[in-house]
Amino acid sequence: MKDTFKHQGLRNRLIQVLQEKGVTDHAVLSAIKEIPRHLYMDPSFEQYAYQDVAFPIAAEQTISQPYTVGFQSQLLEIKPGEKVLEIGTGSGYQTSVLIRLGAVVYTIERQQELYKKTQLLLPKLGYKPKYMYFGDGYKGLPQFAPFDKIIVTCGAPIIPRALLAQLKIGGRMVIPVGDAQQMMTLITRNSAKEFDKQIIEECAFVPMLTDKSLKSFS
Repeated sequence: MKDTFKHQGLRNRLIQVLQEKGVTDHAVLSAIKEIPRHLYMDPSFEQYAYQDVAFPIAAEQTISQPYTVGFQSQLLEIKPGEKVLEIGTGSGYQTSVLIRLGAVVYTIERQQELYKKTQLLLPKLGYKPKYMYFGDGYKGLPQFAPFDKIIVTCGAPIIPRALLAQLKIGGRMVIPVGDAQQMMTLITRNSAKEFDKQIIEECAFVPMLTDKSLKSFS
């Protein structure tokens, strides 16, 4: 598939929808406007690519709703050059938005089918994370910590302490917390031991694969 003028026009309309829903960050909107979302999806869904809805991809996962991608990205307040840890690479669409925003992206995917597919796709589309890893998102990537920002793109029943430990002081983490229905949660690290937790709004994500042995933050 190609990125045509028609696709670009549909993205312009999508941007209007996102603005009406509350995504106002110019850099975020510009990134979404430039990225051909239809190329991250199965061709059979191409006609729906610029509707503000999530769609199935491989391994029973979904490509996130554009509003969700924009809203989470906006909450992170990314500055160019910041190190960002992404939990749940998925289709690579959110990854690409982060890269467009100037982030140095470290991303983890636990579904091997998706990991292999996205690892091949992203470079073809001109987006290359700093590090892409197949592994357990609950554990993060401690060897590369601390991170300026952390984004979790799947529903976590708990807030993993391992991820909090990898967040830089002054850093921000956005994570949907809950089981069937989650609450979008913004966590700011104020000091070595102090974290501020802010509940933003209800949301619905595919579940994060649970490691019940891990400790949570409440």
